Amino acid sequence: MSTDGNLSGKRFIVPIGPQHPALKEPGHFSFTVDGEIVTDASVRLGYAHRGIEKATESRNWTQSLYLLERICGICSHVHALAYCLGVEKLAGVEVPPRAQAIRVLVAELERIHSHFLWLGVAAHEAGFDTLFMYTWRDRETVMDILEALTGNRVNYSANVLGGVKFDVTPEIGDTIRRGLEFLEGRTHHYLEVVTTDQVFLQRTRGVGVMSLEQAETLGVVGPTARASGMIRDIRVEAPYAAYADYPVQPVLAEAGDLEARFIVRIKELFESYRIIRQILDTLPVGELQTRMPRRVKAGETVSRVEAPRGELFYFIKSNGTDNPERVKVRTPTLCNMASVLVTAVGHQLADMPMILAGIDPCFSCNDRTVIVADADGAAYTWEQIRHHGIAFYQGK
Repeated sequence: MSTDGNLSGKRFIVPIGPQHPALKEPGHFSFTVDGEIVTDASVRLGYAHRGIEKATESRNWTQSLYLLERICGICSHVHALAYCLGVEKLAGVEVPPRAQAIRVLVAELERIHSHFLWLGVAAHEAGFDTLFMYTWRDRETVMDILEALTGNRVNYSANVLGGVKFDVTPEIGDTIRRGLEFLEGRTHHYLEVVTTDQVFLQRTRGVGVMSLEQAETLGVVGPTARASGMIRDIRVEAPYAAYADYPVQPVLAEAGDLEARFIVRIKELFESYRIIRQILDTLPVGELQTRMPRRVKAGETVSRVEAPRGELFYFIKSNGTDNPERVKVRTPTLCNMASVLVTAVGHQLADMPMILAGIDPCFSCNDRTVIVADADGAAYTWEQIRHHGIAFYQGK
């Protein structure tokens, strides 16, 4: 529709979502365009609300682990890891070194899976379906590795409070090494493709540029920040689990455009291969678990981990009972979403799917809570929401 009520200015608002073929998850974007050029952008989130954070309050500490693991299928391990690190800190429990190393190994395998999946999705948005099909074929290799190690291909459930469930046997170690050798060769090929294919570069080079100053102002995280030259990696800034024993070399780029975001993520795969091999070569001996108390002493803490998309932040509060009093999750998509709205301005409408894919968004990760308020802005209580729902369906 025209923003000024007539067609003379040729300014229109183009809505995309929440149900749209270009979006695999529900998000509602509004782009104001002048011809084909975007002049303004806005987004509305919250369509995938599942009440996971509230549900943890009625479940014990162990049950909540498996619930939080399902916030995101692609990042299931890192969500469980962030939760376990926080609860173990509250309980004063020290996890055995072998378990911490295995946690890091699975986290890096998950990062490989996530980056391969993202590369295929982003290529699909650019119309490069050959690259999409090849990368998704190759990601089966890492999914097979995860299945061999944990028994699952998506929700791995490798973590338990106090350690891990599964050990890395010599046979599993050989399977991982063979898989990494194959994936490393494929990764070299994909890096060459995204940096030399002229048609693909037309969709990525100089598109969605975000400077270092903009990245700092917008507070972006993960590969999106590192593609603009900003070192923002929790594995480096605040090592957790066994990352202090297996230091990460951050991968940076300076251009800050879509091409840089492709380069950073693909080069990060090589770093993950290196870390996994180092863990396999120097895996500490010892137990996989330590004893956890059924009740966690009262207190509150935060835990931060580096998910494939960036910093994942957990706030956990205990009141000394069997159940958490509060679990608050902040995912990297929330931090990175504002950059889409800023970098979209000045580009053609056809570039919007690629600019959005550039941050590797996850709407189900992001949407866990919503506030319902009355006309005066006062938030409803749970009882008020219940009565409102009853009245709504009764047609009152």
